[in-house]
Amino acid sequence: MRNLTLLTDLYQLTMMNGYFKNGVDKNTVVFDLFFRKNPCQNSYTIIAGIEQVIDYIENINFDEEDLTYLKSLNLFNDEFINYLRNFKFTGTIYSVEEGSIMFPYEPILRVKAPAIQAQLIETALLNIINFQSLIATKASRICTAAKGDSVFEFGLRRAQGPDAGIYGARAAVIGGCVGTSNVLAGKKFDIPVIGTHAHSWIQTFETELEAFRAYAKVYPNNTLLLVDTYNVLNSGVPNAITVFKELREQGYKPQGIRIDSGDIAYLSKEARKMLDAAGFEDTTIVASSDLDEEVINNLKLQDAAVNAWGVGTNLITSKGCPALGGVYKLSAAEENGELVPKIKISENPEKITNPGYKKVVRIYDIENGKAQADLIMLDDEEININEPLTIFHPLYTWKKKTFRNYRIREMLVPLYEDGTLVYKRKSMKEICEYTKAELDTLWPEYRRLNRPQLYKVDLSKKLWDLKNEMMGQFREE
Repeated sequence: MRNLTLLTDLYQLTMMNGYFKNGVDKNTVVFDLFFRKNPCQNSYTIIAGIEQVIDYIENINFDEEDLTYLKSLNLFNDEFINYLRNFKFTGTIYSVEEGSIMFPYEPILRVKAPAIQAQLIETALLNIINFQSLIATKASRICTAAKGDSVFEFGLRRAQGPDAGIYGARAAVIGGCVGTSNVLAGKKFDIPVIGTHAHSWIQTFETELEAFRAYAKVYPNNTLLLVDTYNVLNSGVPNAITVFKELREQGYKPQGIRIDSGDIAYLSKEARKMLDAAGFEDTTIVASSDLDEEVINNLKLQDAAVNAWGVGTNLITSKGCPALGGVYKLSAAEENGELVPKIKISENPEKITNPGYKKVVRIYDIENGKAQADLIMLDDEEININEPLTIFHPLYTWKKKTFRNYRIREMLVPLYEDGTLVYKRKSMKEICEYTKAELDTLWPEYRRLNRPQLYKVDLSKKLWDLKNEMMGQFREE
């Protein structure tokens, strides 16, 4: 496992040194990790990367090479360097389960730890969660557009570096893709790997038919042929059909064809007619070529005869939405032995934080199991599910909704308690199954690609009062 201890911004270390020198390094603080806006014009975000957060926390360790480098910066004295030599995370982290559906301003992770420890981990947590959650959400949109067809992640060669390719593939599978072309990601995370051949395979042989036969000879049980090297309908599909007939005579079942260029809607429909006429009604037609959710949605509207989709560049780079703007903000700090709520005030209203030690409660309709709304509450608050529950919009307070036949679920679960991992780690299969179940709790209105309905996220009355009281104090000053 790689040591990512120095995967941080310099100012985290300079602040840590400042805490240390001012004698407040052991004071307990609370930070919330959240985002302010869903990516890709979506109404929800799929949270991914929690397992990598655990890997990071478990392996925090300033080795001698790290310490030598930090000392060379001439910013830190020997006393601070010696402190880092024995650094260990001893705090408490609550987190949503990986694959959870979350919404703006809700705590995804809640860190309660000595100030010097909570400060160090900020950058790495954001780096891990922001990227994987972005790609998982983009993948979910693409899979929604595919309407139940298989979607494959093909983006490694266009990813912004090896880590983006590896962890992006992982996140894409959490978001709904059924496999990846990335062999290292397949090995590392036990996810299906998918791939056949490229145009160069066809070009290597004298004829397209010869190339198809050679491939089928090597992989008779998995013959999926790329048919657009020369001409899809005049040579590619006819040659594929010839090879498919030869395979069938030998007792094998051909898989299908892939189209990587041209008018996918027209070519796929014509190819389907030709394959069906030849008796290969159950073969798959895979489409690739700069696909994303909008292109797939448009192809679906044109009744493209495509069964599976290979999506590369626009998925792995989340084209059109390059980043999830997750932030890590102080919400409480120890004063005279007690945790005191803290708030960040800004001229931009969207940047004003929610103070205090908080939790997120999701409200479900008992009859249909659908998620109805989320409530951000102070941690010591309780809900009596035997009584009606009324919530209100945090800005337009006249907008209210009352729930009667409902159940609730606390979204944050223990990850670390006093530095000890208490969370049961999950396999990729378990994470993917959980994500699917999460998505099934959303009404279709929240999942549509364009102008989705906005999900309700409100503040409890107690938290709303606290926030407004603290804002009022600062306005008076």
